[in-house]
Amino acid sequence: MQIRDTTQRASADQSPVEGSARDRGALDRLARACYQRRWTVLIAWVVLLVGTTVLSNNFAGQSSSSFDIQGSNFQNAQDLLTEAGKGFAGSRGQVVIAADSGIKDPVVQAKVEQLLTKIAAVEGVATVVSPYDLANPRAASQISKDGQIAFADINFSSTDQEQLKPPAESIKTLVAAAGSDNLEVELSGFMFQVREPPGATEGIGILAAIIILLLSFGSVLAMGLPIMTALFGIGIGLAGVGLLANVMSMPDFASQLAAMIGIGVGIDYALFIVTRYRNALHEGRSPEESVALAIRTSGKAVLFAGCTVVISLLGMFLIGIDFLNGLATGASLAVLITMLASVTLLPAVLGFVGHKIDSLALPWAKKSTTSERNIWFRWSRVIQRRPWTMATIGLIILVGLALPVFSIRLGSSDAGNLPTTDTTRRSYDLISQGFGPGTNGPFVIAIEAPAGATFGQLQKISTSIAADPGVASASPAFAISGKISDLARSATTNGQTPDPAAFANLVLPDRTIAQIVVTPTTSPQDEKTVELFTRLKDDIIPSATAGTEVRAYVGGVTSAFEELSTVLQDRLPIFIGAVLALSFLLLMCVFRSVMVPLKAVIMNLLSIGAAYGILVLVFQKGVTFGLDVGREGPIESFVPLMMFAIIFGLSMDYEVFLLSRVKEEYDRTGDNATAVADGLSHTARVITAAAAIMVCVFGSFIFGEGRVIKEFGLGLAVAVLIDATIVRMILVPATMELLGDANWWLPKWLDRLIPRISIEGEPDDFVPTPPSEPEERELVGAGAPG
Repeated sequence: MQIRDTTQRASADQSPVEGSARDRGALDRLARACYQRRWTVLIAWVVLLVGTTVLSNNFAGQSSSSFDIQGSNFQNAQDLLTEAGKGFAGSRGQVVIAADSGIKDPVVQAKVEQLLTKIAAVEGVATVVSPYDLANPRAASQISKDGQIAFADINFSSTDQEQLKPPAESIKTLVAAAGSDNLEVELSGFMFQVREPPGATEGIGILAAIIILLLSFGSVLAMGLPIMTALFGIGIGLAGVGLLANVMSMPDFASQLAAMIGIGVGIDYALFIVTRYRNALHEGRSPEESVALAIRTSGKAVLFAGCTVVISLLGMFLIGIDFLNGLATGASLAVLITMLASVTLLPAVLGFVGHKIDSLALPWAKKSTTSERNIWFRWSRVIQRRPWTMATIGLIILVGLALPVFSIRLGSSDAGNLPTTDTTRRSYDLISQGFGPGTNGPFVIAIEAPAGATFGQLQKISTSIAADPGVASASPAFAISGKISDLARSATTNGQTPDPAAFANLVLPDRTIAQIVVTPTTSPQDEKTVELFTRLKDDIIPSATAGTEVRAYVGGVTSAFEELSTVLQDRLPIFIGAVLALSFLLLMCVFRSVMVPLKAVIMNLLSIGAAYGILVLVFQKGVTFGLDVGREGPIESFVPLMMFAIIFGLSMDYEVFLLSRVKEEYDRTGDNATAVADGLSHTARVITAAAAIMVCVFGSFIFGEGRVIKEFGLGLAVAVLIDATIVRMILVPATMELLGDANWWLPKWLDRLIPRISIEGEPDDFVPTPPSEPEERELVGAGAPG
């Protein structure tokens, strides 16, 4: 009698198949625990969100754009300038002045000198180098030939972005009050750039995701679950990025990148799980068993794909540059949090939803999806009838899009790409007009001379540099440390301009550090400026210092980014090779095949190459397709690296989701063609919806202000679009048809050697159970995804 009562209680909440439920692994237990203790789980996540947000608001670290490249010209120059003392190694900005009546108009000069005096008194400002200062040996070069434009250098005592914010805001306030009808005052330097407010582009992506989810699910409630999961994930992830800035270098756009990725993967991961949950309900399972089924199947695929993204991103630690480590960690944290939310928070919330998942249904929700499934099945059959033709078409498209990548130029864009509403863009234009575009990104040559060297040896470096056709001007060598610097300063204090010839034979009494400011004829992002940098460090300076113990290094912001580009180009093959090898091994363990992972690696490379090609066309070649991306210029040197890590990880998501269903059908039927068609028909709709969401989320960042984020947004959106259409819907079924049973070939010795990684459910997870309750029978036609 006792046994009979227990059975009756069990059947009240379970379908007949579930009466003999058994332990199906850790994920099954996790899902059931979150379902049964849903209030506890929900409250824990809310506390975590609120707690991390409060902590971040009060104790967030400082973002930084600095990076160290040991042994590079830039780093050596920076170390020497740091050693020289205050005012030489900190960040540099400029006050740019334009006056129709002339810079030396007494009224204009009085206003500007008063402004510069106030700026010099701002805490955090080390020095202000005025064009009116007679003690300034460069004063004449800071006023344009027509006398209408001038600039003053502002040397800060720090390079840290957060420490620069207070003085930068104070200077902005002073400058805003100084302008008049006859006097235009602008500011140059990254610390003065207008920062886009958080959420300005993220909102567009989320709105697009809402629309796509409504079209996919046909239910307001079902739509809200992925959005809620993503918002929890990115909220906690962004707070974590702020806190991590206390212990590692975090660029100022790290939070935007983390938000972009967090929103995309958070919604996608939840979409896969909610779709599986609804299908399980429609098959007649109870809510608890449906949650457990969704987590141990789709949830397992989510964990696998998410971990792959995290591993790919953390692989950037192989590059060994601090700010890249910060970007990788921030993006990985966002993915990790959204992944955990998908397999813990989402099951708990589904416990509250139960059978009401299709509540608040839209008019089309009752529409049958049979025809939609047949469309994808028929599409697969069309490809299978002409596999060579379809595969050739797909390859031609991908290779054609990827061709521009062979002319890719890595570097860094300049302020000329910013909108004219930004003061730094207006100052850039004024500087270019008055002094030439190269003045916006001068090189700073840092010189180290031992005691016993002559000042003439230092001056020879300046003379040699000035003779290069790519140089607009090169200042005399000016000592900034050592006894010779005291002599030079004494001369300038007395109103004299130091004559380099007068010091030519002067023997330096002690170790001296000097600097030369070199102005190129071309803008910082121009390819000719890169060529000049190469000549300076490889030819001109070595020749000028030959036979002496004098050492000179090329510094400045332009130098920094060119050095970074060189390092990344050298180390990128190592990183790509490591990610490819890991991906191949993981997929081989999952699908017990050699050809499946080999095809995946090749196709992912083609889709990423195509995305790179589009970036080159739009940002480097200027084929903008109507997009507002600024002037043509180089691709930011770290963007291809980050894109590769992100896209290769995300593409595993679609790969696993599609091929795991194909493999399941193949194991059941032994018919490769039918397995491919059935696998595509069961997954195409969800993959299409998930890809559309990511394309919209990533694509929304194209409308932001920062060029770096625009590049990430366009590149990621194009890569996902190509991967989910040409690759998954054309190349995968075509090549799998061509290979036939060879798709699943694995040598027996290798089968015994490699571990088994299962991301599929139990066999009965995929067997529809006839609905046994009236409420469940009504769900069968309620708009289940195809």
